[in-house]
Amino acid sequence: MTEQDMDNSSSTNTGTATATAEYDRLIARHHAMRLRRRLLAPSSSGGGDLGYGAHGGDSGYDGAADQYLIRRDLDLISPLADLIDHLYAVMFDHRPYLRPLFPDSMEFQQLHLERIFHHLIDHLDRPAELERTLRQLGRDHRKLGVRPVHYEAFEEALCAAVRHRAGERWSEELEGAWVRMLRFAVGAMVAGADSALTEPPYWHAVVTGHERRRPDLAVLRVRTGEPYPYRAGQYGTVEHPALPHTWRQYSMGCAPRADNEVEFHVRRTGPGGVSAALVEHTAVGDRLRLGPPRGSLLPDDDVRDLLLVAGGTGLAPMKAIVEQQAAHRPTGRLVHLFVGARDRADLYDWQSLAELGLHKPWLTVTPVTVGELADTVAAAGDWREHLACVTGPAGMVGSVRTRLAAAGLPPARVRFDQALFR
Repeated sequence: MTEQDMDNSSSTNTGTATATAEYDRLIARHHAMRLRRRLLAPSSSGGGDLGYGAHGGDSGYDGAADQYLIRRDLDLISPLADLIDHLYAVMFDHRPYLRPLFPDSMEFQQLHLERIFHHLIDHLDRPAELERTLRQLGRDHRKLGVRPVHYEAFEEALCAAVRHRAGERWSEELEGAWVRMLRFAVGAMVAGADSALTEPPYWHAVVTGHERRRPDLAVLRVRTGEPYPYRAGQYGTVEHPALPHTWRQYSMGCAPRADNEVEFHVRRTGPGGVSAALVEHTAVGDRLRLGPPRGSLLPDDDVRDLLLVAGGTGLAPMKAIVEQQAAHRPTGRLVHLFVGARDRADLYDWQSLAELGLHKPWLTVTPVTVGELADTVAAAGDWREHLACVTGPAGMVGSVRTRLAAAGLPPARVRFDQALFR
């Protein structure tokens, strides 16, 4: 290493240390202020002591009015992708110690935030419904190390981005609507995070099995040190050590097991992402982190016969449901599983399914490799009294739902993966 390199390294280390110290002081100051507020007002909620959460589903927040204002002037700041670019640029420029909390590549994060903004705007007129979704999102964000103080920095950056995009047509009315929407969202998210304080933000897991079923697909088995409290049909988020702070959602492919082993079916969606790392660069003994299990495909209080339709790695949650039914099936329930694939080779887990179906007269497993999956399912029986679960590519899920509705199955009894921010 040259003397210049040593000087540069020393400068970098000094800068990093300064930023870290500044961040630590900010967090300590924030916690002190939060404790003081709670001592002065012990009945206040987790979100209210931050100035957030003043609006809740039952507190009279006029989300419809803010929805009107935001939509009326949305063209001033559109496209939202440009608003978000400026938002993150401002936040990282003003608070550089926040940058390490985010993945190196911000592309997925920016798309994620754009989907959130669209969802907020579309559902502001239904604040109680929106609040439930946001509480769940707040619980999930605990695994990222997000603290309430980070939302304050986000609000500051959002205001700067709105002003930048609107330019001369900026108004206090427009900015106020965005700030109120954000504070409503943050209040619900902080409350959701506070309600999950007894739940770990993530679980450490060790890879116990890695089978490459296709060049672009692997079935992984991992074991957690502590029980991972999921139900059949749920999904969890996975972080690979090669991509810190980058979490992707995958459905569990088995029913809960006493040995804490969990199965994931992962298809590589592109180069360089979490799915590629899990398929191509993961081996037995590697360590991963799992975020809390989420979602619900199968309600506990419905005992109707089941129609399960899966495409691609959407097979994973269906396999978990079938395993769960094998152990705890309501008396008399029949289960029909249709698995869509492009060809026989695409039925990557067929051996497991065939073994699962042995000696189970209540279970029918049908592979579909010819024709449209939706048409085949709709023509295969009278499903009007069934409970249906559909998972797989979005286009396939949409076509199956449409065909089942046309065949007389009420849409409310067609369950599908509704993970909003996947």
